[in-house]
Amino acid sequence: MAIITLMSDFGTRDHYVACMKGVILQIHPKAAIVDVTHEIEPHGIIEAAFVLRQVWAWFPPESVHVVVVDPGVGTSRRILVGRYSERFVVAPDNGLITLVHHDARLEELRVVENRRYFAPALSTTFHGRDVMAPVAAHIARGGVRLHELGPTTDHLEILDLPRPKTVDASVLTGQVLYVDRFGNLITNISAIDINSFIHRRASLTVYLGDRAIGPICATYGEVPPGMPVAVIGSTQLLEIAINRGSAARTFGADVGAPVALR
Repeated sequence: MAIITLMSDFGTRDHYVACMKGVILQIHPKAAIVDVTHEIEPHGIIEAAFVLRQVWAWFPPESVHVVVVDPGVGTSRRILVGRYSERFVVAPDNGLITLVHHDARLEELRVVENRRYFAPALSTTFHGRDVMAPVAAHIARGGVRLHELGPTTDHLEILDLPRPKTVDASVLTGQVLYVDRFGNLITNISAIDINSFIHRRASLTVYLGDRAIGPICATYGEVPPGMPVAVIGSTQLLEIAINRGSAARTFGADVGAPVALR
């Protein structure tokens, strides 16, 4: 079964997502279309890059991921098609592929240029419908090889995302990278980062700014409802949460908020 996933900042109020699905089904009526999310914040490239990285390995090989968060639509920005670890991505060249590019095995990367695989009429404001959706459908149907879409490239836009840092061998600093629907503050500090750091300190306390959250727990339920907790979440990244509440709302925190382990 050919799987095409869609992610965008379109929301579901308007016609945009349905138009993309219609284009795909005209080209490949048997495609299985999966909506990852259409609730990315408008122009939220970092947010979309994070979500793409989280879903990447959970879809079967040969899946085609289409990501349309495209504030530069109609400009000279390129559209890329990449094959990483046996899966495809079609997206604008604006940093959306950054985390997949870092973590997955690159097999092929092309600039999408061949208009044969575009919609007959090309809008300057909706390349999701007119370029990315049809290209994804042709790939999923097996009707095109990547070299037919355009020239190879070894360059793509990479987001300048902050990395965790060790300070004086006693403090590991990072920041909030993503806030989920529950108000959990997901950081850029991974379990690997913590395991590399923890041998220096027998006991760690997690801080959000100047506020002590406490040690790293195994589950949200290790603290009473309404209390803050730090866990390694399903993303294998450090999270700060409120058991049965919202850490983002409780602490007034958002993406970029400083986090430290001491």
